[in-house]
Amino acid sequence: MITYEGIHHVSLVIRDLKRSKTFYTEVLGLKELERPPFDFEGAWFAVAEGGQQLHLIVHEGQTLRDGKIDSRDGHLALRVSSYEGTRKWLEEKGIPCDARPHAKAGFPQIYILDPDCNIIELNADVYDG
Repeated sequence: MITYEGIHHVSLVIRDLKRSKTFYTEVLGLKELERPPFDFEGAWFAVAEGGQQLHLIVHEGQTLRDGKIDSRDGHLALRVSSYEGTRKWLEEKGIPCDARPHAKAGFPQIYILDPDCNIIELNADVYDG
């Protein structure tokens, strides 16, 4: 039997490291971590407490996405402390989103795209709007 302690990291493929680092630090507010000297470009970020990480890997290939938000496609989901605060922040930053304050999932959700069309779900425990 396997005993899990949590998710260590999620990796997303990107094409432009500078553009993506700006998005993940300035829009999502993640803290960049030191990364080992791999033979390919990328970046690591801390996500909340407990050692959870997001890894970005530069790859020249195409993603399967076409620039439309599709919540049924593979995505990264991050829990936020305030749904409404997050929605307003994204609006101020000019980030298009699919906001679902009363989602069928049972908790409020916001879907956005990163610069490479990776889908990111931002969700909260309760709707606070």
